[in-house]
Amino acid sequence: MIAEELINQMLPPLKINDTAQKALQWMDEFRVNQLPVIEKKQYRGMVSEDLIYKHNHAEATLGELDLLCQDVFVYYNQHFYEILRLANLYNIQAIAVLDEAQHFLGVVTVQDVINAFASSVSMQEEGGILVFLIDKRDYSLTEISRLVEGNHAKILSTYITDDKNDLNKLRITVKINTPDLNRIVATFERYNYRIVAQFQSGQYQEVEKERLDMFFKYLNI
Repeated sequence: MIAEELINQMLPPLKINDTAQKALQWMDEFRVNQLPVIEKKQYRGMVSEDLIYKHNHAEATLGELDLLCQDVFVYYNQHFYEILRLANLYNIQAIAVLDEAQHFLGVVTVQDVINAFASSVSMQEEGGILVFLIDKRDYSLTEISRLVEGNHAKILSTYITDDKNDLNKLRITVKINTPDLNRIVATFERYNYRIVAQFQSGQYQEVEKERLDMFFKYLNI
């Protein structure tokens, strides 16, 4: 998914000559605490509730405020990972999307990205999940895929983190497009992979929910 596909059409931009009071009204109406500000199609930054309350002048125009994240944006063709990276780096909930001419196209919220991720095929399709540990030096997604596909199955998604008990190891979570994992588990064990958890049939929904919860925790929202 790229930024252009995730633009929230329900969140309009404010104009540079709009008042702080209008910004607060729109934030209340759209139930957000940040909105983009533009001037003649050019992105000028974000305004937030905290910024307005700090200025303490409801009749001030947005051009009088020191707008946030003036240089923080993504281009329309960038991947949603970049949106999450910037949101986490700057602790913000919305990212402006620009075209090649620097014109403002819209805004993507972190919630938009999470919703799109949750509705993706890899999340919705039923299957099984394997979690295993592997030394970092031995990690090869090509080999993991080969072992799965050798059992007439396919990987739908992967999730990789450091193992909290051993920083030399990776914890690999693999979602596979079949709920019957017995043969695949046997194959991994034959190649000395340490399986630490497996989920089949209806159990996989809880694991995917935990992954989304980890996204929210990681982004601190």
